[in-house]
Amino acid sequence: MQSMQRQELESWLRLTLAQGIGNSTARKLLSAFGLPQSVFGQSVHALRHVVSEAQAMALRQTPAELPELLELSWKWLQESGEGASQRQILVLGDADYPASFLNINDPPLMLYLLGAGKLAQSGLAGALLNSIAVVGSRNPTPQGALNARLFSKALAEAGLAIVSGLALGIDGAAHEGALASLAVGSERLATVAVVGTGLDRVYPKRHLELAHRIARHGLLLSEYPLGTPPLTANFPKRNRLIAGLAQGTLVVEAALRSGSLITARLTAEQGKEVFAIPGSIHSPQARGCHALIKQGAKLVESAQDILEELKIDFQPQQGKHSAADKSRDELGGRDPAQYLLELVGFDPVGLDALQARSGLDTAGLQAQLMRLELAGDLARLPGGLFQRVK
Repeated sequence: MQSMQRQELESWLRLTLAQGIGNSTARKLLSAFGLPQSVFGQSVHALRHVVSEAQAMALRQTPAELPELLELSWKWLQESGEGASQRQILVLGDADYPASFLNINDPPLMLYLLGAGKLAQSGLAGALLNSIAVVGSRNPTPQGALNARLFSKALAEAGLAIVSGLALGIDGAAHEGALASLAVGSERLATVAVVGTGLDRVYPKRHLELAHRIARHGLLLSEYPLGTPPLTANFPKRNRLIAGLAQGTLVVEAALRSGSLITARLTAEQGKEVFAIPGSIHSPQARGCHALIKQGAKLVESAQDILEELKIDFQPQQGKHSAADKSRDELGGRDPAQYLLELVGFDPVGLDALQARSGLDTAGLQAQLMRLELAGDLARLPGGLFQRVK
């Protein structure tokens, strides 16, 4: 909504700041009187038909923080320039406001967007036509982080936008994997970060560079006004937006009390598919996923499992990479055998599963497995299974 006038912006901000007026009450007022400008033009008597007397009196007063927030928000919008990350504010009722948000609990009145310039032309709704949330633990195992990256990269290559929360751990790995899927010059929306702060802040700080890359090649989205700090209560609340945007949710790793399970629950309540990657029965970070599977989440071992469930037809490029094709740069400086060892995990695993996880051809995979066996890192079990020794 780049054409928003300053007076319109002021009215919407004033509505969000009004004492005792939450999103639900604000929607009732908008339904009764129309745009916020009209709401503030009503008498206390007229407002009393919709809200309490205390709320009506609050609506008649100008919040003390409004002038500063208006100036901050207006300047932020004006800094959106050609060739730079575009800045937009969408309000409830805009044509480009995500329709899926209308079906969630407590749809936000305002959405702040910071993202690739192409979004201004294609629109948010069109850009997110195919998307999936990828969430999980802030303290994942090395294999969990790798799974998040590899699954996200594969799903993004299939045309899905990866939605996550920019948190440490699985969220960050998911965004990284999605960004790694982009070819040079690609204009595809790779990933969306739904954050719990104002868009003029980045939390956690160590994701500052990642946030800048997302702004160039994806989208940062928040319902919180500029200047909002990382308040603890905001992060569980934003999970409803992550679930609302995506067609389904993949939980990579999660403890039993993980916030990711909130996202999964909200996804299921919206009638969407929940996917979970199983892990070792000895790992606390796998228990949340196992609980979800017991409750009906789809167990997935590859990105193809998700694509089939969502009925997305995608044929991967022909030919798998050999171990020699995977350079140390591509693997973050790691030795290919060490990379494969991380993929093995801590439970017995078969050759087919390892091939699906690694993308290695049969000869290359067997060569790396032999290296690991000779080094004493891997044991060959009956039934063609392999298990880590160290």
